[in-house]
Amino acid sequence: MLNYLKILILHCLPQHKLSKLIHRLSRIEFKPFKNMLINTFIRIYNVDMRIAEYQNSNDYDSFNSFFTRKLKKNTRKWEINNHLVLSPVDGQISQIGNINNHRLIQAKRKKYNLEQLLGNDKNLAHEFKNGSFATLYLSPRDYHRIHMPVTGRLIKSIYIPGDLFPVNNSSVNNIDKLFSRNERFVSIFITDIGLMAQIMVGAIFVGSMETVWSGEIIPSKKGEKIINDYKENNIKLVQGDEFGHFNMGSTVILLFQKNKIAWLSDKIKNVSINSGQSLGNIKIK
Repeated sequence: MLNYLKILILHCLPQHKLSKLIHRLSRIEFKPFKNMLINTFIRIYNVDMRIAEYQNSNDYDSFNSFFTRKLKKNTRKWEINNHLVLSPVDGQISQIGNINNHRLIQAKRKKYNLEQLLGNDKNLAHEFKNGSFATLYLSPRDYHRIHMPVTGRLIKSIYIPGDLFPVNNSSVNNIDKLFSRNERFVSIFITDIGLMAQIMVGAIFVGSMETVWSGEIIPSKKGEKIINDYKENNIKLVQGDEFGHFNMGSTVILLFQKNKIAWLSDKIKNVSINSGQSLGNIKIK
């Protein structure tokens, strides 16, 4: 009953208006205000500032610059290896495994559709049929920059408008088809092992999302999909390169084609992982 009431409240909230408000508040540069926000956030979420490039709230222009903070050099060990898939983020493994036909696991007794996740692109969904996926959740205290798990050349991006439900455990366990309902940004890369998708899933209070090649992702005023073709642009990102970041926390989903990836046996649901750590082995023919 309690979960039902929580979900009902989430449906009633003005999700996009709240996120726009957070977007504005997180960029205020008035020192007393932004320092108060940063220090309160550090205290509530027990953020480990020892690994941050800048450790004092005064060193950040706004709450958003703190939230998207860089880490000290060599804090994360990126052992570049074209035989491995490396974690693109600091976070927790929400789900990891194989795609069953076109179905992905969201939570126990909850699945969602690959085609819907990819914005109803049937041809693209067919490419990942029976492939491999990993869902990685970034909590508020985590480092929020996203990196490349393998080397790839960008060929396509799809911005897909949608809801902004939270993506914490409670929501994932109780809201049907959450990841194919929420706003998301799909990036398709061609790699040495075929296609890879790296998907940024939006959530309530996520001010916005950014990528290194296009900057802040601006939704269509008409609430439509935005598709960009990059086949002729030669945008190549090497394993470990920065890909983008959330301007508040959320989830990243990785997709690989069939018989390309063998996830490591110790990388299972609810295991914490840092960016640069191995997620799986690339199957070499």
